[in-house]
Amino acid sequence: MTAGEFRNGVTFEMDGQVYQVVSFQHVKPGKGAAFVRTKYKNVMTGAVNERSFNPNDKYEEAFVERKDMEYLYNDGDLYYFMDSETYEQEPVSADKLPDGFKFVKENDVCKILSYKGNVFAVEPPMFVVLEITETDPGFKGNTATNTLKPATLETGAEVKVPLFIEPGEKIRIDTRTGEYLERAKD
Repeated sequence: MTAGEFRNGVTFEMDGQVYQVVSFQHVKPGKGAAFVRTKYKNVMTGAVNERSFNPNDKYEEAFVERKDMEYLYNDGDLYYFMDSETYEQEPVSADKLPDGFKFVKENDVCKILSYKGNVFAVEPPMFVVLEITETDPGFKGNTATNTLKPATLETGAEVKVPLFIEPGEKIRIDTRTGEYLERAKD
């Protein structure tokens, strides 16, 4: 593919690294040659760079595999995921897991991102329902204030919840922000 074919979300290989186009702009100045102003992200490290490319520069298109896999268990710094179709297990090191992974419990399905067989990231589900194992008792009538209290979830993670939430209740969490959303409906 050429730089002139860049579009948002396209992945390409450059200097042995895999990048994803975040934004692009085709620029045709009054004088001089046209160029493509691009903001791109290294999919392995998450670093974002900006650069202008010649529209005729050629790059290898990179195919990032996104596979749904079930989280099984962890053993020290390795977290094991299973492909539901082939039952193959994939160990992933702890440094490849995002902060939001602390809300994932066993048997939850996550997206495993890999390039040429090398796993570089794990995307937990956007929303999870977890039970509160420990928090101060709830207070009736405290629904109008924005006051929050700490609560420990079944995965061991801590979140802030409204005062009326009781231990043993199930709540919905946004794994991207780590925030309480609502009581879970059974």
